[in-house]
Amino acid sequence: MNISITKYNACCNLGNNIDEIYKEALKGNSELFNLNNEIIKDKNIRIAEIKKELPAINEPDFNIRCNRLVLDVLIPLNNTIKELIDKYSSSRIGIAVATTNSGINEYENTNNILHSELGNPALFIKEYYGLNSFYISVSTACSSGIKAFSIAKNIIENDIVDAVIVVGVDPIANVPLFGFHSLEILTDTKTNPFSINRNGINLGEAAAAFIVEKEQPAGIKIMGIGETSDTYHATTPDPEGIETIRAINIALKESNLTPTDIDYINLHGTGTVSNDLMEARAINKVFGEIVPASSTKPMTGHCLGAAAGIEIALCCALLDNFEGKLYPHIYDGEYDTNLPKIKLVDKVEEYNKCNICMCNSFGFGGSNAILILGKSNE
Repeated sequence: MNISITKYNACCNLGNNIDEIYKEALKGNSELFNLNNEIIKDKNIRIAEIKKELPAINEPDFNIRCNRLVLDVLIPLNNTIKELIDKYSSSRIGIAVATTNSGINEYENTNNILHSELGNPALFIKEYYGLNSFYISVSTACSSGIKAFSIAKNIIENDIVDAVIVVGVDPIANVPLFGFHSLEILTDTKTNPFSINRNGINLGEAAAAFIVEKEQPAGIKIMGIGETSDTYHATTPDPEGIETIRAINIALKESNLTPTDIDYINLHGTGTVSNDLMEARAINKVFGEIVPASSTKPMTGHCLGAAAGIEIALCCALLDNFEGKLYPHIYDGEYDTNLPKIKLVDKVEEYNKCNICMCNSFGFGGSNAILILGKSNE
């Protein structure tokens, strides 16, 4: 079955919409971060925050920053969603939301248990648009965004719905900040993935929204998805990348593609020793040093449950607007020679085509997810 992303939008530190984000990412802008020394005592942390004023929500149970971010990216898609309801009916449009934080920050002050529920943003979208079909929030740490697409694909293929609103969203929250601090991987300087001088991650916040439909002639094609689990460690990926490699191969097989068909890889690229080693081994094993790849997290920060969402939106924008440039890999240029070599995108390099992108996401607990997207031939 042909399943496509027909509309999409996003918001993060790089811009208020996907067009602004695309332009800044293509330039390699890694400067839109703030230093914060108020959340963790005696610790500076570098955070990618959204500064714009967000839409108001009057319903107390839904009035959390997470949902205001959701509303911000969905409002520009309102006309499209109304057309979907007219076309398919409110009982044939599903919702799949990827998040890890939801309203956990607000819950500390309000004690409203609904604010802490992972299902809150999915329920909010359902109520906001008056939908009465399948809705779900998924939380598999940093792989959540691709998992939401996997759910969307499955419920369309099984004729539960005809279209799905897919959202990836996470605001900055104290719990993950303290969690990553306890792992000693937060840094007050720029994240530096695949560098010998890497020193940790920068966190960010983001929201991305997508309309996913079946049998549409135009749009970005969801060509294949690969999902596996390491069962290796709670927070550390298998350094050999065995299940990551298997996830890539599953996605390639479902897409009916070979490694040389991929034009660009958006890396998970967190800038930690464990991720860099695993991901470099997996990419080198499947693709060698041929396929250009980059991590966009040095520009957006690691947005947790929204990480894959913002990166998929970036891949969609690249497929729609490609003019010879790919997103550059922003780091100090000192590649860690202890890692297998992969081809990182340079700012000045030009490319002949970008018709197929692969997006990598890896979550705590060994959750591996790979999404392959293709440009429409229409």
